[in-house]
Amino acid sequence: MILGFIWGDYWWFMIPGLILGLYAQIRLSSTYNKYIGIGIASGLTGAQAAREILDQAGLPNVPIGEIGGHLTDHYDPTKRALFLSSENYHGNSIAAVGVAAHESGHALQHQAAYAPLHLRMAMVPITQFASFAWQGILLAGFIFHAFFYKFLGIAIAIFTVITIFQLITLPVEFDASSRAKRQLLRLGLVRGEEAVGVSKVLNAAALTYVAAMVSAVLQLLQLLLLARDRD
Repeated sequence: MILGFIWGDYWWFMIPGLILGLYAQIRLSSTYNKYIGIGIASGLTGAQAAREILDQAGLPNVPIGEIGGHLTDHYDPTKRALFLSSENYHGNSIAAVGVAAHESGHALQHQAAYAPLHLRMAMVPITQFASFAWQGILLAGFIFHAFFYKFLGIAIAIFTVITIFQLITLPVEFDASSRAKRQLLRLGLVRGEEAVGVSKVLNAAALTYVAAMVSAVLQLLQLLLLARDRD
């Protein structure tokens, strides 16, 4: 983030987002680390649980691949493929099965033509550009001070795209988790306290998206207040 962004009287708008973001990451790490060490009674690995969910949903052609890194699990709608980090691909823990089921939930969304998912997919390219462009535009405004408010207006328009993307992400992620939990229970892949553990892991992960949304909204509000100061 550009240091110039916090100049003025509104620097403190950053604080709630930073605190919530830090708390969300700590909660996710602690919850995931707890349940990655608790095995699931069925003995299924994350990959096997995901395969069962996809096959039962009529998606046998959706491949499940292994990917490096920690919590790098994701569903790629352009490839119609699911990728699981090594620890969740091979792991047979509550956390591994929960995360794998969540990513399978995105595949189920794609199959059902879930509107928010398709909207988010459409926004990905422009959001990737906007994520770095708004800071460059704002920096240019500080360099060419006489035109600061013109650059600021452009930066606000660009950052609005990022904020909308974060807002759309929330229903997509919550819905994927809801689908995952329903399928795990319906197929008998988890039961009793295992289902509770899955919910805790997925709820902790969802909080990181809430934190990102709150941070984006507050940053946009800060930019808008900076623009208002022109008067």
